[in-house]
Amino acid sequence: MGTGTKCIGQNKMRKTGDVLNDSHAEIVAKRSFQRYLLHQMWLAASHQQCSIFIPGTETGKWKLKPNVIFVFFSSHTPCGDASIIPMSEPVSQLCKPATGAGAVGQLAEYRSNHDHLGPEDERKSEKMAGDYKIKRMKTDNGYFSIITEDLAVQQGSVKREDDTNPESCEGSVERQTANKETTLGRPKVADVYRTGAKCVPGELSDARIPGLGYHCVGLLRVKPGRGDRTCSMSCSDKLARWNVLGCQGALLMHFLQYPLYLSAIIVGKCPYNQEVMRRAIIERTLFQGPVRKMLISGNSHFQNMALWSVEKRCQHISCLPAGFVTQEVKLLQSDLQFEHSHRAIQEAQTNSKTKLVPSSAAISWSAVPEQPLDVTSDGFRQGTTKKMIGSHQSRSKICKVELFHAFQKLVMSISQEDLPDTLRMKTLETYWDYKEAAVNYQEAWKVLRSQALMGWVKNGKEYLHFT
Repeated sequence: MGTGTKCIGQNKMRKTGDVLNDSHAEIVAKRSFQRYLLHQMWLAASHQQCSIFIPGTETGKWKLKPNVIFVFFSSHTPCGDASIIPMSEPVSQLCKPATGAGAVGQLAEYRSNHDHLGPEDERKSEKMAGDYKIKRMKTDNGYFSIITEDLAVQQGSVKREDDTNPESCEGSVERQTANKETTLGRPKVADVYRTGAKCVPGELSDARIPGLGYHCVGLLRVKPGRGDRTCSMSCSDKLARWNVLGCQGALLMHFLQYPLYLSAIIVGKCPYNQEVMRRAIIERTLFQGPVRKMLISGNSHFQNMALWSVEKRCQHISCLPAGFVTQEVKLLQSDLQFEHSHRAIQEAQTNSKTKLVPSSAAISWSAVPEQPLDVTSDGFRQGTTKKMIGSHQSRSKICKVELFHAFQKLVMSISQEDLPDTLRMKTLETYWDYKEAAVNYQEAWKVLRSQALMGWVKNGKEYLHFT
């Protein structure tokens, strides 16, 4: 289990592996899961029947017991691409439109995931909103969305299965002429929910036009930081990666015959769209060839265009090593709302003027016998002072160096003849050495980066050369 909403900036990253770079709930939960898997692997290697693993067909390799599956539950859609959701409402419920800079400000405040426009951005966005509209044009390679001139409203026809009505009319955008063909009672796409995750440096960026054109979808993104930019990819991007490489990581892949995939991802009651989740986790869109190059280089002909071609890029990855696949994970939504979510607390305190602030703490729990509960703040164990940083007491149980040490203890508990080939009679010392020695995993990651997740922000090797 994991909770959390924070990330540290690049300047706070450490080369000793003793700080949590990413404390978003999904990542804390995944790292807690890896801690649980390490314990279960130790039970298996100790020949204890209570483990979820049984011997595989290769020396030193293990596989899951039959009928053991893993389901991932998140109380909210993951940040990044999966949170860029069409916002639709029935025609009969359209309210009086807000206009001008006020509409931009209301949208940014009400619907943004901590992604606020500055005064200069508001002026630019207001002007651009009056000059452009979005059209969809079909080509031989898919659909392109193009921003053209001479219409002051954003039009769209994105189909949505699960309508989420805004709680207030104050956040509406100009809708006087939006989608005239829409019949009474049929959902209109008025806007999109915003994500605070930023497009990766050096790649395409969002148009930031109020309404449907604010975000470009399908792009890799990094999580936002306060001032100091983070190097942590969005949770949507990481889930897409896990859906091909598995949730076990490189170290545990030494001992596994097959990657460990999620059977289902369930999202709690919140703004949600099935097609968007599928795009973000399984399919994704991709800029290709000369169009992508011209956009990135800032070619003037494309300055005011937002183009994306629809390609199921993660579904058609070729040349993956044996055992690795693009998992057809089930994507589901629950009607249960997390009682401590921002929305739930707001609904319970409708008359309160108290500003809700996300907790700076992250909570990890693993089904392990020793210290199952782990609470951190700003990447270190809660209560850590500046003087304590660097000490063993300051470390979270799920930081890189602690998980690495747990892995090393597992390796040391197994005789040389029972180790897998990738670990037998090898001179491996650093965290980086052990990760690189998981050859099949690294090859799968290389294929995935080259064919689907190009632009992924990788941390420098110097952050992985600890022991």
